[in-house]
Amino acid sequence: MKMTDDEVRAMVAEMLAEQHRLQQANFDAIVLRTVASVLASFGIDNDDRKELRADFQHLRRWRTSVEQAQSYTLKAVITVIATGLMGVVGLSVKVVLGK
Repeated sequence: MKMTDDEVRAMVAEMLAEQHRLQQANFDAIVLRTVASVLASFGIDNDDRKELRADFQHLRRWRTSVEQAQSYTLKAVITVIATGLMGVVGLSVKVVLGK
């Protein structure tokens, strides 16, 4: 039985698609094992995902609160400097007008 060109193309395309699916599955398994190995080297067990996520969320909240505190500190320093300069200018005007 002789196969047509279209049948050959369809068969080759199906085989290539199946090969691609198998390679993708192997790639996904390799990546998963690599990530698990890296996390294990840091002392993080695969079953600790919820705790790890909670730790990262806590670190993010801590970082944002520190950044916010730095912003407030900078604003407070600028306010103190501006108030001091205004006080010096006010006293200077009072001394000059007082003479």
